Amino acid sequence: MPRAGLDPAAVVAAGAALADEVGLGNLTMGALAQRVGVRTPSLYKHVSSQEDLNRRIAVLALSEAADAVGGAIQGYAGRDALAAAARAFRAFVVEHPGRYAATIGLEASGPDDPLAGAGQRLLDAFSAVLRGYGITAPDTDHALRMLRSLLHGFATLEAGGGFRWSTDIDESLEWQIAFTDRGLRAL
Repeated sequence: MPRAGLDPAAVVAAGAALADEVGLGNLTMGALAQRVGVRTPSLYKHVSSQEDLNRRIAVLALSEAADAVGGAIQGYAGRDALAAAARAFRAFVVEHPGRYAATIGLEASGPDDPLAGAGQRLLDAFSAVLRGYGITAPDTDHALRMLRSLLHGFATLEAGGGFRWSTDIDESLEWQIAFTDRGLRAL
């Protein structure tokens, strides 16, 4: 019988928190079992494998990132929406590096895969930013890939300690926002 209060959502949330603390590569079923106070085999009542756990963490992370970005851009357009999205996405990735790492390199198994839905929600938030620039259909996919690449790259480099020189990281983000805004307006 599963431990009271432990269900798949609780296991995934605990796994995501642990991944943020120790890194996704160091998240094991044994460490998670210890965290939630059960024996390792008990976790398999809630998730089928380490891969299943990681996919569920990825869905959680994409959903949370979509909520953060979507909420931040509400009521904004153009540069203001871009800045709000960039700051919200950066904050999410820096605060949750382990769970965000779970999203990298995963493919949805089909349109009904929760990973597809969560990923689309995040892309929809980024697309909303781009709509404020009046980008036409032929350029939308390119602009979306550029925006996601810029934001992902900046945030993951920062989360991984990749900005070790003296220039202020906040200033660099603001410079990137201004540069991106100029480029998007030029389209």
